[in-house]
Amino acid sequence: MDVTLDKSQMFDEIVRERRSVRIYEPDVEVDPAAMQRSLDRALLSPNSSNLQLWEFYWVRSAEKKKELAGYCLGQKAASTAQELLVVVARKDKWKERAAFVLDEAKKDFPDNPGKKEKLIIDYYNKVIPTLYTSGPFDIAGVAKNMLAFGAGVVRPTPREVDAQDMRVVVHKSAALAAQTFMLSMKAEGYDTCPMEGFDSARVKKMLQLPSGAEITMIISAGKAKADGIYGRRVRVPKEQVVFEV
Repeated sequence: MDVTLDKSQMFDEIVRERRSVRIYEPDVEVDPAAMQRSLDRALLSPNSSNLQLWEFYWVRSAEKKKELAGYCLGQKAASTAQELLVVVARKDKWKERAAFVLDEAKKDFPDNPGKKEKLIIDYYNKVIPTLYTSGPFDIAGVAKNMLAFGAGVVRPTPREVDAQDMRVVVHKSAALAAQTFMLSMKAEGYDTCPMEGFDSARVKKMLQLPSGAEITMIISAGKAKADGIYGRRVRVPKEQVVFEV
């Protein structure tokens, strides 16, 4: 058997079967071990600079799930779900995460760090602080945009450097982890729905999150009811969105 082809076919099946489910079976519980495995896999997702600026809140108590479903505007994807997971972006934790990643990297350094090791040290001690430091009214971001514009005149230069740009970067990383979680749940035999319709202020208060935390999405999970998928899957024709250059 061609193992590579077998894996490819399995993944294709998982991707094609994953749908956003709006109504779940009320009597089919989700195996907690499947949730845990899927969370473990989500933590392996690619992310910007390996800072892992994400948090996942698995809301397990019946009381809290009911409260959270209410904050999801009462949509059935939340109110009928067996499990709810809040995906949170933590841009505000960049300093501690950068220090953690660098400390872990140093454990593998040779006794006499070479050029590669020094580049890693400089990246986390200089580049990351430069990117993530903003200051009041993002004054640093204004300066960084001006520098990027000037440098970009003479050479390829990253242009997304201000506070809002970095906020987008962190949410992209969290979204990658969310997709890993949802595909994993499908592989485990369950269904999911990523939700953006929710009262973020109330959800943050419920989870006791600080002001710097932002909710990327809330994911519901369970077993799809027969009428839980609203219509056939529709996608824009491939030739309108995929281009070869």
